[in-house]
Amino acid sequence: MARQVTFALHWSYSTEPPHTQTFPTVGSRVTFHYVGTDTNGKQFDSSRDRRLALIDYVGIGKFIRGLDEGILQMSKGETARLTISPDLAFGAQGNMSGIPPNTTLIFEIELLDVE
Repeated sequence: MARQVTFALHWSYSTEPPHTQTFPTVGSRVTFHYVGTDTNGKQFDSSRDRRLALIDYVGIGKFIRGLDEGILQMSKGETARLTISPDLAFGAQGNMSGIPPNTTLIFEIELLDVE
């Protein structure tokens, strides 16, 4: 059964129940699949389309702030839908890969591993 959580820092997520109680901490190496869309459903990126999960360190500024904060709330095996406001994404400047300024982003995340 999914649950919906909203945070004061302008992002929210709904999840499927976690499979473990293994949570990442700042600096943890995480492996996850993601699909990124805007609020109209237009996809801008997907690790699933590439069939290659992303492996990197969370909480140290390698991702947009909302993604960092969302992944830090997940546990290994959990699937979440993160809705991230522009101030925790690319803000008023947007980004060079085509995300317009002031765009709310939605990420479907599956956290595969935490080290």
